[in-house]
Amino acid sequence: MATISSTGQVTIPEPIREALGLEPGSEVVFEYQGNGKAVIQRAGEPPASRFAKLRGSLKSNLKTDEIMTILRGED
Repeated sequence: MATISSTGQVTIPEPIREALGLEPGSEVVFEYQGNGKAVIQRAGEPPASRFAKLRGSLKSNLKTDEIMTILRGED
């Protein structure tokens, strides 16, 4: 939890700063999403898609064509 100062400033918690790669001087964008929810992200960077986050995470000796054959259910 963070507290807003009288000048409207708030300290972003360390785990959030680390996850976003924020350092002193970094610019962020706030987006209000309604229902009392807001999103913060690094300025100038589109949010990573759920697929982009998984890119490179497969640990396998199979080649791409072999994986695609399995996924398609082909023999």
